[in-house]
Amino acid sequence: MTAIFDAILPASVNDRLERLTDYPFTRLARLLADVTPSANVQPRVMSVGEPQHPPPAVIDETLHANRHLWGKYPPVNGTPELRAAITGWLGRRYGLPVGLIDADRDILPATGTREALFLLALAVVPRSKAGRTPAVLMPNPFYAVYEGAGLLAGADPVFLPATRETGFLPDLDALGPELLERTALVYLCSPSNPQGAAADRAYLARAIGLARRYGFVLAVDECYAEIWLDRPPVGALEVAAALPHDGHPLANLLVFHSLSKRSSAAGLRSGFVAGDPAVIATFSRVRSYSLTGMPLPVCAASAALWNDDAHVEENRALYRAKFEAAESALQGRFGYSRPDGGFFLWLDVGDGEAATRKLWAEGAIRVLPGAYLSRPVPGEPDPGAAFIRVALVQDPETVADACAALVRILD
Repeated sequence: MTAIFDAILPASVNDRLERLTDYPFTRLARLLADVTPSANVQPRVMSVGEPQHPPPAVIDETLHANRHLWGKYPPVNGTPELRAAITGWLGRRYGLPVGLIDADRDILPATGTREALFLLALAVVPRSKAGRTPAVLMPNPFYAVYEGAGLLAGADPVFLPATRETGFLPDLDALGPELLERTALVYLCSPSNPQGAAADRAYLARAIGLARRYGFVLAVDECYAEIWLDRPPVGALEVAAALPHDGHPLANLLVFHSLSKRSSAAGLRSGFVAGDPAVIATFSRVRSYSLTGMPLPVCAASAALWNDDAHVEENRALYRAKFEAAESALQGRFGYSRPDGGFFLWLDVGDGEAATRKLWAEGAIRVLPGAYLSRPVPGEPDPGAAFIRVALVQDPETVADACAALVRILD
């Protein structure tokens, strides 16, 4: 099989693929392949961030009502109704000024933000920048798609430590001009995956300012923005709206949102990108060659979800109950602190891989080693090696039971 791909793919693509580490869940399957959980214990899979709440009934209702549209090719840019629903939600959620978002120029529906986050790099990374190989910057730990996108676009991925010492977000003040001048794209995630840290206004303003000064695209992954515990995270669009600007108020900025977590609709594969219209236009052109648009019944169901906020409040309350159950069991162990958002625990267990094997063997609890979400940087410890990521996607009773077992096994 490798020989077949060698014959088909250009050498440069093969070289880039060789630099990619296997996807986290492929590595997890390999790690646990020889481990058999204890008998008579119900497995609890807490490795994947796949929402388990029942999706809103309006999905099925709207898909059925629009079933006559399955036979039509969908437009790459979605429908006017979907773009209008997204525009309305952005205005409600972030208090954006009327007219800031042009639904026809500033929004691009996407078949899930994973696809959009990946293709963005192909759209915006040039052959060279400042006469050198372009750099794509990302937090470390990070969502694996960021690394894959940067590498396959021909850039150097640069991993920025996002540890407790930096507030679980990259230290923007540590970035030197030499690196920033060749930076083509910066990925940020707020609330972050896996740590759940949300960037504040000052942080986002600093990031937007750097993007404009050095001419790179700032991609803010806000897929967990609707799952928060104490207060709603600030959004990059609302920060940009308040900043002085010489050109477009959203210049150099894109934000990414999804219905997967917000509406427990991961299988719908529905999200969107919003921001700088010049980048959106380029991105849309790339997508027109690489992917079809979102099916029209899915566009209709997505619009219905973006138009409804009540189910999101109910969803958020369910996640709060899970965190309360986890906190009661953990009692601050393993460096736990209450995150700003998301639905993950990021626990310092000393050795993430060893703890993962032990939890699966003794408790049938499947988690993800933190090292599978991070990369070692020369001269520095791997920021994920000591951690495990635990997804709080089951019901509160299961979460409480699993966390109690986790403490019993690892403490």
